[in-house]
Amino acid sequence: MFVRFGDIIGIRANMLNMKRKGLHEGDSLLVVVRKSTLLRYAAAVLALLMVSVVVINLTTGPASLYAYNEETEKRYIKWVDFTVPYSVLKETLKLDINSYGKEVKLNWIELLAYLAAKYGGNFKRYKKADLENVVNKLNEGQTMEQIAGDMKYYDYYLEAYTAVLGGFVGEFEIEVDDPDNPGQKKFVKKYGLKAFSPIAKGYSYGHYDDFGDSRSYGFKRKHLGNDLLGSVGTPIIAVETGRIEVMGWNQYGGWRIGIRSLDGKRYYYYAHLRKNHPFNNSLAEGDIVIAGDVIGYMGMTGYSRKENVNNIKTPHLHFGMQLIFDESQKDGVNQIWIDVYNIVKLLHANRSAVRKDQELNDYFRVYRMIDPVVPD
Repeated sequence: MFVRFGDIIGIRANMLNMKRKGLHEGDSLLVVVRKSTLLRYAAAVLALLMVSVVVINLTTGPASLYAYNEETEKRYIKWVDFTVPYSVLKETLKLDINSYGKEVKLNWIELLAYLAAKYGGNFKRYKKADLENVVNKLNEGQTMEQIAGDMKYYDYYLEAYTAVLGGFVGEFEIEVDDPDNPGQKKFVKKYGLKAFSPIAKGYSYGHYDDFGDSRSYGFKRKHLGNDLLGSVGTPIIAVETGRIEVMGWNQYGGWRIGIRSLDGKRYYYYAHLRKNHPFNNSLAEGDIVIAGDVIGYMGMTGYSRKENVNNIKTPHLHFGMQLIFDESQKDGVNQIWIDVYNIVKLLHANRSAVRKDQELNDYFRVYRMIDPVVPD
């Protein structure tokens, strides 16, 4: 019997890709065979036998999406492929905010998890009618637990998407100009988007979806973030409230700062900051920064073992988000970096106004915010 090796490799690659992304409701593993040849059919059968373990994992549940920490005896998510389009993020966010204070409060993360479970994470299949249908059911009194109860992957997507977006929406207080007292500000209570664009208000930038592009400095690797191109000195903003875990030099990222969300799930990485004055001088490792605070300035540093060197050709901010379900993932195996391009697009609508303090030679936010996630 003649079996084409490429057939086997192709089938294995497709199955591994399915394993990586996860299946959805109603999925089954199918091998399409041309009627014109029985040999291709034989190759498919052989390939299925070779990857039977993978098939079992795919058809019996989402086990392939999890890893196990023997020390803590806990299972944790080891893979997230976040591909929600900007338009869907925007629409579900609007539904969440507009339902605040009403009898039925919609949760945008639950809506996104439902859609992801329905589509297997493939939002190319998205239909607005599907979103409208689940919203109607919720408004009629059904719960999401009832609606998604039979969806095998709903719980996985809910946990995964909560890790991505869990700190973006909620109640907060923020300063606004007081119309009754010109030149004065007052705090008002709000509900809505409390995460900010990484680029300050009034500063232009450009970006495209470069996540996964090839990088070669040091070693060949994939780009695990989104590059936002702008001008040297552009104030860089804390996207979410969190604690500074690292500030300093890295040969790949140059001057960089890493901030962990207070729930521990998201690690924000801001790199290639400005030479000589990369950070806001009021900050230090261990400090808590509030979403909207100025944390540093865009630059061109990096790609050098020597500190404070501009080896990047174009001024830009490398902005990345790492998900952490288990502390072993932070710097070890099963690291999860997601594509933040559509998140950056969403956050463009919420930009922090800044001003320069001439005495301190640093920029600071104009309107302060009180975020309830900060411990007293």
